[in-house]
Parts: sequence; C-alpha cells; structure tokens
Amino acid sequence: MLKIRNLDSGYGRLKVLRKVSMHIAPGEIVTIIGANGAGKTTLLNTIAGLLRAREGEIIFDNRDISRLPAEKVVFLGCSLVPEGRQVFASMTVKENLLLGGYIRQRRERKGAMKAGIEKVYGLFPILMEREKQLAGTLSGGEQQMLAIGRSLMAQPRLVMMDEPSMGLAPLIVKNIFSIIVRLREEGNTVLLVEQNAKASLAIADRGYVLETGRIVLQGTSEELLMNKDVQRAYLGRDLDVEMKI
Repeated sequence: MLKIRNLDSGYGRLKVLRKVSMHIAPGEIVTIIGANGAGKTTLLNTIAGLLRAREGEIIFDNRDISRLPAEKVVFLGCSLVPEGRQVFASMTVKENLLLGGYIRQRRERKGAMKAGIEKVYGLFPILMEREKQLAGTLSGGEQQMLAIGRSLMAQPRLVMMDEPSMGLAPLIVKNIFSIIVRLREEGNTVLLVEQNAKASLAIADRGYVLETGRIVLQGTSEELLMNKDVQRAYLGRDLDVEMKI
C-alpha cells in the first residue's frame, strides 16, 4: 500500500529525514518509534503532503504522492491524526466531523456524510453525547477521539496517527489503542508514531526505529520487543539484567 524510498525532508535549510525507506502492506499496523527529535512527525507530515519531499519517492497505491498537496493526499485515501489533536476548539463536535468529511462530501452524496458520522459515533459513543458541545471544552481523551473520528470521515484506507496517547490517562490510552486494533479489523491500515513503545509494539505487526532522521532498525513487533538495544533505549529495561535478578 505504501512504499517510501530514499526519502529526504526537512524545514528550510534543516534536513531532518535522510534516505528513509520503509513499506506498509494493506491491513497492517506498523509503528515507528524513536526519541524526541528523531524525525517521526516530519515523516508523517511529509507523507501527508504538509511538507514537500526533497528527494526520494512516496508511493501510495502505486501512485507517487511525494509532491502532492495535502488535500489530494487525503482525497486518495490517506489521513493524518496530528500530534496534539488540533481540534477546532470554537466548533462543535459535529462541525469538526463534518469538516473532516469535506473531501468526501465533494465526491459522494450527502447520505454518505451521515453514514460516516454514524460510524464515528459507533466507535466513540461519547462523541454522540457531546455532539453539540464545543470541541475546546472536551477532555483530552475526548478530543483525541474527535481527532481520530475527524480523520475517519474522509474514509481513508491508510490512517496515520502521531502520538495518540500523549497526555492521556492510562485507562484512556488503553481505550485508544483498542480502537486502533478495531480499525485494522474493519479494514484500515494504520501507521502509528508513538513514544509509548511498549504499547505500540504490543498491537503492531511490524515496527521501525528512527534515529536522527534515519531508519536504524526494523522487524516484527516481537523481534523489536526482544531486541536489547530497543529494550534499553525505549522500553526502559534489559532482559539480561532482569533474568540475573
């Protein structure tokens, strides 16, 4: 579904990503882990068309999208749930969802928008209860649900999520991750950027480790969970030490 080859990207004169190559197959959950400043958000923003790739290719469904604007990337079926949620605070929950389906509204009948909202409410019943409430007055967890729901309104085949657990209570995080698994079960493909490496690898099929703009390690989630370097750097433990204790 998604193939990235030798991707370079950055901001102004600052090059952040260097020769990044990776792939995602349909129906997978793939996670990218790495420290702050490694380039994880830059990678998602470049795929989404918010940043222009400097070199390399981003192939989505056999089409090069590396230099397409964001609205065309969404139209083709690739949506981003941004870091920090970024809901429209002065708009209601329903208005946020309708805005997320703007691209869909242009190509489908109005009934499809209604069906999309009903699907989001099925995933997040609390949003139906808060339908007329201003997004800025929602809790952090509810805003994250709204951000995910807004992205789903475009009917994407690939959903990219940037730090969905950031700032949320453990119980809410557990709920968000169960929703991510459910999205995969319903036919979506998910690219997940997450600092909670243990939680993201627990639900992912495969993962990549990004350090200073480069992919330094890749493998199945099990392989990465058992990798000593990953354990020390991102999981806060070393199995050899644990076994000795």
